[in-house]
Amino acid sequence: MGILLAFGLMAACDHAGGFRPSKDSPFAPTGVKRSEDFVDGLLVGHRLMQAGQFELALKAYLRAAGEQGMNTDVLSALGSVNLRLGRLGQAEKLLRQAVASDETFAPAWNNLGVVLMEQGNIGEAQRVFRTAFALDSGESAEIRENLRLAIEKLEKPAYLEDDNNTFALVRRGRGKYLLLSKP
Repeated sequence: MGILLAFGLMAACDHAGGFRPSKDSPFAPTGVKRSEDFVDGLLVGHRLMQAGQFELALKAYLRAAGEQGMNTDVLSALGSVNLRLGRLGQAEKLLRQAVASDETFAPAWNNLGVVLMEQGNIGEAQRVFRTAFALDSGESAEIRENLRLAIEKLEKPAYLEDDNNTFALVRRGRGKYLLLSKP
């Protein structure tokens, strides 16, 4: 009898077999099936940004941070969504971390420039846009236009005050986000 009890206890502790809850069990599953595919939080966040769902995009980016860690893409995405939510201080901090982690990532430089423009730091924004433009080799129309607007605003601040200027947020991959600048 003692031997049967010992085998029963060992079977309960065995991960390969042992006692497992049935499919009809009222208890929550104990783990995540790693064999199943999951949707990338960054991809979901990018789509939500395009749809204008910024709070949901923030949640998706935070989930991506939990899955991937705080890499350059995640930092840049979190900075961009905070910018869209009007949290300029948080956006600047995150985007500065993104460019520090990868100094060759042009979208993060561009988005940092947009934050600086929104804060009225035109001179620094122009320098940041120049960096983004150089890293991008002038291929992105959004970065080129942002640099042009920053140069014009720095050289002729009164000229652009009444215009509805738009500065474009840039992300890795396809798509773009537009940020309306306040005069």
